[in-house]
This record gives sequence, C-alpha cells and structure tokens, in this order.
Amino acid sequence: MIINVRGKNIETTPSLIDYAEKKLGKLDKHFDQNTDVQVVLSTIREDHIVEVTVNLNGMILRGEEATGDMYASIDQVVDKLERQVKKYKTRIHKQKRQKGGVRNMNEKQAALEAEQRAVEEEEDTPRVVRTKRFPLKPMTVEEAILQMDLLGHTFFVFANADTDVTNVIYKRKDGNYGLIEPE
Repeated sequence: MIINVRGKNIETTPSLIDYAEKKLGKLDKHFDQNTDVQVVLSTIREDHIVEVTVNLNGMILRGEEATGDMYASIDQVVDKLERQVKKYKTRIHKQKRQKGGVRNMNEKQAALEAEQRAVEEEEDTPRVVRTKRFPLKPMTVEEAILQMDLLGHTFFVFANADTDVTNVIYKRKDGNYGLIEPE
C-alpha cells in the first residue's frame, strides 16, 4: 500500500503519521502493493477528523470519522474500512459463485476525481458550492449498488452496462433501492 498522509488545519507530526500508517497497515493484507491510500487529518473546533480514501482496483472505499482525539478518529476510521473491505470481498465472492467466474476488476472502474470550486453569489439563495467530475465506466446495477454502498452515499450515477445509458441508483427509506432510467 502507498499511504499518503496530509494535514488540513493541522500540522502532521511524525508520530501522527506513524500511527496512521501503522493502523492502516492492518489493511495491507487486503490490498496489493500499488494500492493508493489518501489520508487527510483535519481539525474543526474540538473535532479531530480523519478521512481515508482507498482506490481498490477502480472501486473506491471511503471512511470518515470525527472525535475529540485524533488517534481515536484514526482507530474508528480503520475499523470502518475493515468492515467495508469485508463487505466488498463477501459480495465479490458471492458474485463469483453465482456467475461461475468474475470479470476483470478493471472493467468495474468508477474512479472519482473530485474538484472543488466555490461559486460566488451576492444573493442569499442556494448555490453550487462543489462540483465533482468522474468518468462513467459501464457497470451493472448490482455493481453500482456495491459502489454506492462502499462510498456510503444515498445515490450513485453510472453508465448501465446493459443499456449503455446513464442511470441513477438510489437508496429508498424502506432500505430497498430505486433505479432512474431516462426515457
């Protein structure tokens, strides 16, 4: 794993970096050597926030935790990522059994590249404060649900591999999923 630790509103001390690398090292057995792990340590008032993003063969695992102690936040985010990895591997294993094989993981890429941009408006009306751009890679509805759950989002935009059309999958209040397809 290639772990990149950076600070935002905080100076990253060698002991913080070592602690984060040591804790994230527990996940090393699940990833190959070239897996990119981005760690952002930040503080807002009394909250110590840790955000970790792992690009795993095109699938994105993300965890964020905020506590009163940076070390506790690191512990909690690592626990969250371990649960996500287990969930991911269980689903992939289940898909293998159902299909009798597995597609190349590179086909499942849906890498997110986030760009932030502030839009200045003088009026006190709702405004766009963040724009995200990412490539739409073809994936099945099941793969899109998996990616959405791994990101912890309530919706996900993807290119449907079956129809070659952009779709949106979303989580309903009853725990099921909805699919939006254009006519």
